[in-house]
Amino acid sequence: MPEIMTTKELAAYLRLHEVTIQRYAADGVIPSIRIGRSWRFSKEEIDKWLAGNLKNEIGSIDKKVWEGLKTDGAE
Repeated sequence: MPEIMTTKELAAYLRLHEVTIQRYAADGVIPSIRIGRSWRFSKEEIDKWLAGNLKNEIGSIDKKVWEGLKTDGAE
């Protein structure tokens, strides 16, 4: 079963502000689904999105996220 994340959980995962996550979702920047007034995110899809952005356009996401991922040992 896929892991579904809330805006708050995704913000913590990406080390971004919740408002930034909501803006990215509303603008179609990150893979998301809106259920009523709430956004939900598939961790698997977010990981794929991150991998694609990190390989192709590090500048398209906050540099702090990239630095945090490098610190955690993930790529």
